[in-house]
Amino acid sequence: MKVAIVGVSGAVGQEFLRILAERDFPIDELVLFGSERSAGRKYAFRGQEYEVKLLQHNDDFKGIDVAFVSAGGGTSKEFAETITKHGCVMIDNSSAFRMDPDVPLVVPECNAEDALNRPRGIIANPNCTTIMMVVALQPLEKLSHIKRIRVSSYQSASGAGAAAMDELQQQYRELLNGEPVTVSKFPHQLAYNVIPQIDVFTDNGYTKEEMKMFNETQKIMHTDARCSATCVRVSSLRSHSESVWIETESPISVEDARKAIAEAPGCTLVDDPAKLVYPMPLDTAGKDDVFVGRIRKDLSDDCGLTLWLSGDQIRKGAALNAVQIAEYLFKK
Repeated sequence: MKVAIVGVSGAVGQEFLRILAERDFPIDELVLFGSERSAGRKYAFRGQEYEVKLLQHNDDFKGIDVAFVSAGGGTSKEFAETITKHGCVMIDNSSAFRMDPDVPLVVPECNAEDALNRPRGIIANPNCTTIMMVVALQPLEKLSHIKRIRVSSYQSASGAGAAAMDELQQQYRELLNGEPVTVSKFPHQLAYNVIPQIDVFTDNGYTKEEMKMFNETQKIMHTDARCSATCVRVSSLRSHSESVWIETESPISVEDARKAIAEAPGCTLVDDPAKLVYPMPLDTAGKDDVFVGRIRKDLSDDCGLTLWLSGDQIRKGAALNAVQIAEYLFKK
């Protein structure tokens, strides 16, 4: 198995290295690619040191079985043909191909088999908030079809990359020292603040991030469920959280919902409000599962349920999901 990582110097690229090592992914040869800024850097993996190669339009991907790509949508679009032309499977972490009808959009707990049909040799990794939500909703969908989804996300700085995480920490230092606050990676100061905008606004008043949740949920779950989202950036460093309301065709009891989520792959039930036990970013950072709690009946809807979830955006929301796709392909 010959594996490539494209964009290895970024937060998700670095997480790829950690997860591939942790899960003992079968790699006989590893090749790292990056931009001109990253080329020449060296990274350790399983006791060996690897130098980052410059990503170019050549035959460097000949013989590579799978490429994990996390270098932005522009790079993915530009280099997709170069990466796949010799048969390499490109697992892309950007939004470039997610809604392409010839590119499967995969969350293994929901639709792993979709990865087997990839006419362009590309498999898209969904948006982080969508991944975590559908992992939690899939076991409930099996109990009764979900008709509507309403969700508010509480997304950490990690969703905007390593530099954004650095900026949040820098802002807190600057505020504590009485210095001018650096604002570069976000539209406003994030420290001691929440920003009700992630990505740019579209004509209907929703942001692109919110529209991703609408469109991607339908494609992944093969559903007609309509998802209305408000995506908010909060000042936690790592791990996203979501408050989710669903309406199902038939009522689902809280007990049945808890049991389904507790038994579902990729989910951990953390739900004991009497003891103040529920998922929080401080606890879910660095973990693989989506953690779900505060499951309760929706007081406004007899067929409604409300739940809270939290998960690591860089792991399950990005790198881990991509590695799980590759693991599924390897088994098949």
